[in-house]
Amino acid sequence: AENISSSKTNRIEFEKQQHQQPNMSSNNNTPPPAASSSTSFASDAATGGAIALLSTMLTNAKTNWKGSKGQEVFSNVSASIPDGTKDYLDAAKSKLFNLSKLRSPRVLFGIGEDKPFYWEKNVPVLLDRVRHNFSFFYLNYMLLTTVLFLLTLLISPGAIIGIGLLGFAWVALIKATMEGSVVIRGVAVSQKQATIGMGIFSFFVLCKILAGVFWWTLSTSGILVGAHVLTRDAGMHKDEDDRVEMSGDLESAVIIEDMS
Repeated sequence: AENISSSKTNRIEFEKQQHQQPNMSSNNNTPPPAASSSTSFASDAATGGAIALLSTMLTNAKTNWKGSKGQEVFSNVSASIPDGTKDYLDAAKSKLFNLSKLRSPRVLFGIGEDKPFYWEKNVPVLLDRVRHNFSFFYLNYMLLTTVLFLLTLLISPGAIIGIGLLGFAWVALIKATMEGSVVIRGVAVSQKQATIGMGIFSFFVLCKILAGVFWWTLSTSGILVGAHVLTRDAGMHKDEDDRVEMSGDLESAVIIEDMS
């Protein structure tokens, strides 16, 4: 009887162990909460470290630029330009990028007009429309091209990385030429020569890495601008630039005119 009871007890304990083993295995597969929290903490720390590193690099680049002779070089170049040329460039810049030339969406799309868009079959009238639209909406077309360029650049990680590496190269150049010159394979290169060479190198690099961005930007903006230039009838706005705003006491002017 004792043997039978002990065998039953052993069998019950064995069955309990069999039931506990799956639960233990399932519990082992579930990661503890501390592990997930530590992973998220590490991710946040890495992100914060990257942002802090980028901020430090930008601060160092700004400090190195102020302490270097780069500003002196650009100041000398600016000083060598004649005053007449500077005045002409400033006037052209203020005239070209005058915000009063930026047309509102209501004028750009002819909102409220009877027939703002249509295809003109008369060739001379169509050419006159194209000339007027280019001169009247040119700032809107430039803004559209700039926005498309930035959007295309955002979806081109290779171009962003290339621009970032080029920026690091400029920082290294400024830091290396802080004393006025740098020695490359036994040849002393002045800061001005290094800046000019780096500028030429940057131009070709940007043309290489931004070729696809420029292609998509110019093709997309060319299609949109071309469609607007050819179909937008803005003839009613032709005399808008010649409009003179009146100010003063108009009633007195009318009374004086009547008395005369």
